[in-house]
Amino acid sequence: LSHNPDFCRSALARFTQWDFISMVDAHDIQWHEKELGQLFCNQSSKQILAMLVSECARSKVRITTSTQVLQIKPHASGFELRTNQATVRCASLVVASGGRSIPKMGATGWGFELARQFGHRVHPTRAGLVPLTLSGRTLENFKPLAGVAQAVTARCAGQAFELPMLFTHRGISGPAILQISSYWEPGMDLELNLLPDRNADQWLLREKAADPSRRLEQLLAEPLRQRLARRLCQIQGWSGALQDFRNAQLSQIGRALNQWTLRPDGTEGYRTAEVTLGGVDTRELAPQTMESRRTRGLYFIGEVVDVTGHLGGFNFQWAWSSGFVCGQVC
Repeated sequence: LSHNPDFCRSALARFTQWDFISMVDAHDIQWHEKELGQLFCNQSSKQILAMLVSECARSKVRITTSTQVLQIKPHASGFELRTNQATVRCASLVVASGGRSIPKMGATGWGFELARQFGHRVHPTRAGLVPLTLSGRTLENFKPLAGVAQAVTARCAGQAFELPMLFTHRGISGPAILQISSYWEPGMDLELNLLPDRNADQWLLREKAADPSRRLEQLLAEPLRQRLARRLCQIQGWSGALQDFRNAQLSQIGRALNQWTLRPDGTEGYRTAEVTLGGVDTRELAPQTMESRRTRGLYFIGEVVDVTGHLGGFNFQWAWSSGFVCGQVC
């Protein structure tokens, strides 16, 4: 996702997921594949952190912690950084500060402020891959379902994701919602297909013909979680056996199940967001190197740039790839 979608192609082609996997294998880290092609360490993700720190040490990278950058300004040799520990001068300055997501880990908008300082345009930022919140009657209706997960197809803004959804005390979450949240904006409706594997209209009519005395709630509890089926029937007043409903009513219920519409009132914000949408305008960066077109020797990589990926490792890969192409030249 980017205002300039093709910008990421160069970096991703020059350091691919296979290059990263090769590095993981070279460090003898065992991994396995789960659904949707997602890869996980057999033991702990801390192994990846250890690998990256080891690669830094091999390249003689010096890491300083508890160091706050107070000021950055141009200098004859490139840049001068004044920190709470010392003053540092460098020919190349790489901004890899990430976005605003999860501030309890130290995330801030500092990288965006620095970009503006050097004259860069920054696209407005917002939380991405984030739970959505509900309010009013809608929240009252679904709050009792907190903890219930259901496979759905979530649709919004021309995008669709068929993945699990999770009800929470404040709204909805889970992979389907996190994915669609990157496309949802305030005021938009969210369409949920609660039965993505079937045409619910035709299915209900077939079931009525086969067993008209069966209760609707009991039938819905087969493809849906029992608590969800019960709650939907309570909310909508769907009470009785299939024979108690006219065919037109069952068709209407089926369409509602395939096209359940909600209007979220917001998101959980940066507090729980996995990524930050928006960022430094890529049209002012060289895609082959990530160098600023405005200031020589200044580079922006990773999440601070207006490039955001889907759930499942894509944002990590962008970090690796953009960092790689930058590291070849600076």
